[in-house]
Amino acid sequence: MKNKMGEKVVLFLAGIIADGIGLAAGLWPIAFYASSGIFLGDNISLLSEVRAPAMVLTVSGLIMLAAVMASKFRAFALAVAAVLYLSYGGGRLLSLAMDGVPHFNLLAAMVLEIGVGLLCVYTFWRRGDPT
Repeated sequence: MKNKMGEKVVLFLAGIIADGIGLAAGLWPIAFYASSGIFLGDNISLLSEVRAPAMVLTVSGLIMLAAVMASKFRAFALAVAAVLYLSYGGGRLLSLAMDGVPHFNLLAAMVLEIGVGLLCVYTFWRRGDPT
């Protein structure tokens, strides 16, 4: 992709979203999940289980944001973003098919995740050159 600014914008958007969600879910999981009708209570093991993927989101977001300034890592960061977002969105689609319709916030998250993931795939594909 000749438009490096477009890559930067996509990575910045993807990184900010991943970091925002990751930090909110990691630092304030009880309040964050309650906003979608999920009540974690004081189960320490459950809190540990929700904080772990939250930190994966946070670190992935940091990789995306770092690649905004480091062009040498943009292809890698776009691939990370595409895999991350499409995995989350795909998991929600699977759950929708197997379990039924979740809270509206989770449906909105699914649409956002699939949209951002596809945008990252498109941006990666438009690069033409994988380096």
